[in-house]
Amino acid sequence: MAEVLVTGEQLRLRLHEAKVIKDRRHHLRTYPNCFVAKEIVDWLIEHKEASDRDTSIKIMQKLLDQSIIHHVCDEHKEFKDMKLFYRFRKDDGTFPLDSEAKVFMRGQRIYEKLMNTENTLLQTREEEGVTYERTLVASEFIDWLLQEGEMPTREEAERLGRRLLEHGIIQHVSNKHHFVDGGLLYQFRMNFRRRRRLMELLNERFRSIPENHDSPFCLRKQGSEAGNTSFLSVSPTKEIKVVSAVRRSSMSSSCGSSGYYSSSPTLSSSPPVLCNPKSVLKRQVSPEELQTSGGPYIKKTFTIVGDAVGWGFVVRGSKPCHIQAVDPGGPAAAAGMKVCQFVVAVNGMNVLNLDYRTVSSLILTGPRTVVMEVMEEADY
Repeated sequence: MAEVLVTGEQLRLRLHEAKVIKDRRHHLRTYPNCFVAKEIVDWLIEHKEASDRDTSIKIMQKLLDQSIIHHVCDEHKEFKDMKLFYRFRKDDGTFPLDSEAKVFMRGQRIYEKLMNTENTLLQTREEEGVTYERTLVASEFIDWLLQEGEMPTREEAERLGRRLLEHGIIQHVSNKHHFVDGGLLYQFRMNFRRRRRLMELLNERFRSIPENHDSPFCLRKQGSEAGNTSFLSVSPTKEIKVVSAVRRSSMSSSCGSSGYYSSSPTLSSSPPVLCNPKSVLKRQVSPEELQTSGGPYIKKTFTIVGDAVGWGFVVRGSKPCHIQAVDPGGPAAAAGMKVCQFVVAVNGMNVLNLDYRTVSSLILTGPRTVVMEVMEEADY
């Protein structure tokens, strides 16, 4: 969704500048700030944003599907190459400002403010012996947010930093930490000023994800195209430790689960950030071993009620799957789930012989409340 917002806004400004967007009259009624579908198709081809009319229609349909534009009377859900009036929702105040859009627009404003003012916040710095360009020190960034009146308190400024990270706008330089008020370094992952080609809209989120990529930090239902982000590396010998107020990053259920995957572009337009942490398991076990009577494993059952973001855990592995990561501030952690537990059943269905993709699908397409049976090693 983030890339659609940026690309759509850049197109809106270009069309205003070219006077393609203007007040138009039809049947004695004036429609402010609108454009004609047929004319925009011509414009896209003329400006080499699309090779033909069919591609132009697909591009505009993407913007319509994402509620960036709409028919002026909301009578057409499909973008038609006709003399119909459409309008950018930002021009008539009907843009749906959900929490994702609000965070994204706040991030864009902060980015522009940082770029347009003389300051020393963005500098080349070192962390753990590695040099990173255009970095922010978290504590200095918070000082700046307070000084600029962006946030009233330090606590709220830190929460804003967390939201910016969770929505893929900023990231820890090595992708190991969430946003915390301190000396850690962060960078903007998204260059809002990079000129987007409208053809990028047709490729966004439709490319297949390689088999060896993992989901971000939590399971989430379909329906959101938020910028994905992963902020932890998982050590095989350590459970995840982060501040308990962490919110979970967004996730599309099409993501896999064998390494962390970040899909937002970086400032240099480099490929997606990939980090493949090792499994948290000391060794893989078989379904038979888990079910052996008198064995070292005990069964636990959790009822997890998903919130607006998800359930707050990552499933990984195959036959059986295991819990790779648990968000300390999420529903799964509250229910008692921990890393290294093996998944036995989901909503009463035995999944010991299924892979993580199938198990993830069962959870993502099931009810909001999920009942998980797991096996964990007993403490003797």
